[in-house]
This record gives sequence, structure tokens and C-alpha cells, in this order.
Amino acid sequence: MSRAGAEVVGTSAATVMLRLKDATSWWDVMNESPVWQDRIFHILAALFGIVAVVALVQLVRIQLRVPEYGWTTQKVFHFLNFFVNAVRCVVFAFRRDVQKLNPEIVQHILLDMPSLLFFTTYALLVLFWAEIYFQARAVSTDGLRPAFYTINVVVYAIQILLWLIIWWKPIPLLIVLSKMFFAGVSLFAALGFLLYGGRLFLMLQRFPVESKGRRKKLQEVGYVTTICFTCFLIRCIMMCFNAFDKATDLDVLDHPVLNFIYYLLVEIIPSSLVLFILRKLPPKRGVTQYQPFR
Repeated sequence: MSRAGAEVVGTSAATVMLRLKDATSWWDVMNESPVWQDRIFHILAALFGIVAVVALVQLVRIQLRVPEYGWTTQKVFHFLNFFVNAVRCVVFAFRRDVQKLNPEIVQHILLDMPSLLFFTTYALLVLFWAEIYFQARAVSTDGLRPAFYTINVVVYAIQILLWLIIWWKPIPLLIVLSKMFFAGVSLFAALGFLLYGGRLFLMLQRFPVESKGRRKKLQEVGYVTTICFTCFLIRCIMMCFNAFDKATDLDVLDHPVLNFIYYLLVEIIPSSLVLFILRKLPPKRGVTQYQPFR
């Protein structure tokens, strides 16, 4: 290689290193700046607030359309969406105050409980699709709802037990175990969407082409399955990193950029897309699938 060529290569390498250094400096400056921390957390609060309002408006619209029905699966789904996003909105709006709460276990509960409720919210979709799938195949659905309740009770009981133990004796290993439990729950939810969303999608594909609403319902199931599977899988992977690498800790104030990326990918964007896809209101009369949620 000629001397001129070597100088060009050296200059290019130096330029790349300088850009990487600038990118790292930008990341560090935003993370360490109290002003940027507050800005990013307030942006997250605003985004969660918008999603909460959209879910509430949709819930009101459904209630006005079918007031004769009680708390259907669809209504519970939108109410839980509203509640989860509203809690996230309040927590991020007062994130700096949340970090000062004592005992420390209160911080863990305020940051982690919405994740459990998010799991319950979208597990409702899995339950709904499983009921449709089994009903279409003339298979009894009597055991689906008891199984749904049992799974949720077990998940909440284990997490509450972990919180109580951490409160009693905050061993770092238990905090890691709590985060890995969240990762396992997220993986379980992702597999649930893949199993029942995939089954329902394949079943709809076998319907006659001229079936009313087949194409739209097929797209709806396919999109929601893909979105929810992806978001829960990302949550699972991120929680694994969060458990073992302090650089990816989401429970501290000085990682606002990471918080923004994480919650945008696993809650804000998925919730927004799913609410948009499922925006259609139920017919006013004679819809057997909108039964009271009991």
C-alpha cells in the first residue's frame, strides 16, 4: 500500500473512532444530565398518558355501542390498557420522587406492578383467541378461563412473595431472581401468542375465500400476534440483560435513554398499534362472542 493510501486509511479509521466517541459522549451526557433525565421521563409520561386516553375513549365508545352487555372481555381489555398506561404515566411524571420512596421495595412495586398488569391485559387476548379457536373446532372451552385465572394468580403470588422476601432481606440474588421471573413470564406470554394466535391464523386461512370478513380478521390476528409476540420477546431479552448487567438497569434515574427505548418498544408502540388494529366497535345486537367476563 502506498503512503498516500495508508494516510487515507488512517484518516478514515480516526474519523470512525471520533464519531463513536462522540456518540458515546452524547449517550453519557443525556444519561448524566438531570435536565435530560426529567425531559425524557416527562416525554414517556406524556406518551403513556396519550395511550391511556385512547384506551379510555375506546372503552366509552364500546359501552355506548353495547350498553346491554356487562364487562365483556373486550371492555376489560381496554380498561386494563387504560389503567396500566395511566399508572405508567403517573410514575414517570413523578419518577424522581418515586426514586426517593422508602422502603425501597415500594419503588420496585411501582415500577414492576404495571408490567404484571400488562401481562394480564394481553393474556386476555390469548384467552379470547383460544376460546374462538376451540369453539370453531367444537371443543369445550370450560377449562380455559379457570386456567387463565390460575396462571394469573400463580404469577402474582410468586411475584408478591419475592417482593416480601426482598423487603425482609434485600439480597442481590433475589433481585436478580425477580427480574428473571419477569423474563420467564414474558417468554410465556410470547409463546402463548405464538401458539393460539398462530393456530387461529392458520384456521382462518382455511376458511373459504368468500367468507365475510375473513381477510380483515386474518390480517387483524396476524398483525396483533406478530406485534405482541415481538414485544414480549424483546421484554424477555431485555429483562435478562437487566438482571445481570448494571449498565442496562432500568430502575435507576441515570439510564433515561435506555428507559425510553425499552418502554417505547415493549409497551407504548405495541399498545398503540394493537388499540388501532382493534378499534372496530362490536355490532349492536346478536354478538355471541361478547359475553360477560366472569
